[in-house]
Amino acid sequence: MSQTKTATIIGAGLAGSLWAIYLTKAGYKVTIFERRSDIRKAEISAGKSINLALSTRGWTAMKEVGIEKEIEPLAIPMTGRIMHSTEGELTYQPYGEEGQAIYSVSRGGINAKMMDLAEASGNAEIKYRHKCYDVDFESGTVHIENSETGEKFQHSADVVFACDGAYSAVRYSGFQKLDRFDFSQDYIDDGYRELLLPANPDGSYKLDKNALHIWPRGRFMLIALANEDGSFTCTLFMPFENNEYSFDQLKTKADVDHFFRQVFPDFHDMMPDVADQWETHPLSSLAIMRCYPWTSGKVALMGDAAHATVPFYGQGMNASLEDCYEMGRLMKKHNEDWAAVFQEYQEIRKPNGDALQDLSLYNYKVMANYVADPHFLLKKKFEHRIHELYPDKYLSLYSMVSFSNIPYSEAHSKGKEQDAFIEGIMASNDVEKMMESGEVDNLIHEVFKNR
Repeated sequence: MSQTKTATIIGAGLAGSLWAIYLTKAGYKVTIFERRSDIRKAEISAGKSINLALSTRGWTAMKEVGIEKEIEPLAIPMTGRIMHSTEGELTYQPYGEEGQAIYSVSRGGINAKMMDLAEASGNAEIKYRHKCYDVDFESGTVHIENSETGEKFQHSADVVFACDGAYSAVRYSGFQKLDRFDFSQDYIDDGYRELLLPANPDGSYKLDKNALHIWPRGRFMLIALANEDGSFTCTLFMPFENNEYSFDQLKTKADVDHFFRQVFPDFHDMMPDVADQWETHPLSSLAIMRCYPWTSGKVALMGDAAHATVPFYGQGMNASLEDCYEMGRLMKKHNEDWAAVFQEYQEIRKPNGDALQDLSLYNYKVMANYVADPHFLLKKKFEHRIHELYPDKYLSLYSMVSFSNIPYSEAHSKGKEQDAFIEGIMASNDVEKMMESGEVDNLIHEVFKNR
């Protein structure tokens, strides 16, 4: 009788590919079913896939299985944000301490590399154009249809992982039919459209490649992240309708050209043909999906299938990769007793998924509006100085989320407490004047030395 341990993964995206590496290292024979064709055989370009920001949690998950060196060449460090005003003035805000950065990666590029690494183990096979249409939780059997031939078949394994994204087929065809399964889908009022800002004729970058560029405009914003070839993937987030500026008003090339000239003049200078490219990429929607439980029988939801969020904290990918890290840790802790692994997994990860979704919505306000607000900027400078003087006593919310592995739920609650505390200090002290005069250090020492 065969003693081979088997696992099925639905979805060969980032979570699915990384989790396959974890499982093969643990001795599992892994079969991955992916409904799309092999992205490595298609030209990967800007389109419906926002460039991603890889930070500490993602790196931690990859280091655990020793693949970080393979990913490093694909990652462009960004040490801070550069804000672009309507007048073309640039303001730089560092993300963290000296040497800290988040990393711009192409979703397609990093996904293709992880697929290579998963297959390289010899114990993982990816079957493309195979979609899941049903699942049996107790037997670990998935029902699969080959999209090319129309053939339908069943595949069973010891354990099944649904890593098939926000519109998860496993969640839809299986979990959502379970009694007492909670599910909500909340579309925000804003959509996004991508643009590709090409490199200069000599291949150089038109903007500083080591920063996330933001054009904050109050209710909406444009962002740009560097690609390896000198180009930038740019994303315009804006209301679909019912606003002074919204996608429904940009009906013609002339409308698009006028909009960019008026609202993003420095961007229009770099890309005067922006209106010609407008229709080449789809207008896409953004939603938050919450559900519970995340496991049933032999099946578990991971990544966006469990906790899809909006991209405004740059943590969607990192949270999905962190799921792999935590599931791997629990797999060892419980000696592959999957009932125990699954129970603890959903209990510890669900509050963190919820917290990240709340943080992501809040950060849209930060990026679109607050980053240009004088009070917000002063508070950031004040926070930065507090951390420099008392690094063991104060870590900003952004640093907790992006430069640590502190659980999202803990970072969220601590961030709220800290914000109220800092606002209180600023309300009773003229912090701006004290920073200009150099007296602010005395205030910080007075407040923090006994905390």
